[in-house]
Amino acid sequence: MSGPLDIARAAWGEALPDWIETLAIECGKASQNRVATKLERSPTVISQVLRRKYPGNLAALEERVRGVFEAAVILCPALGTMPSHVCQDWRAKGRDFQTGNPLRVRMYRACHGCPRMKKAEEA
Repeated sequence: MSGPLDIARAAWGEALPDWIETLAIECGKASQNRVATKLERSPTVISQVLRRKYPGNLAALEERVRGVFEAAVILCPALGTMPSHVCQDWRAKGRDFQTGNPLRVRMYRACHGCPRMKKAEEA
């Protein structure tokens, strides 16, 4: 039986991105279910990515993997330094304007002026 890293290497070959290797290694340490929970994605998504069959936005998943497992950080104009996956979560919340929470209003304005939001919308 082959592990997640073997599965990823077989599917991706020489083109195996470093972040997918990180994802496979983390799945080997714990399980796909635990990794999926940490990434707030389904185990099916993780399985499809490792097997190079995921039809969704790989750039968004890459950002999550780098934020959760590689400690990638960004400089937010409103909140300062934060993990990239937290920024991704704020961008998702910031798509809709909501007045009930002052932080949500602040982040809506900050996210809509941020080049990362524009880049994510283009993808």
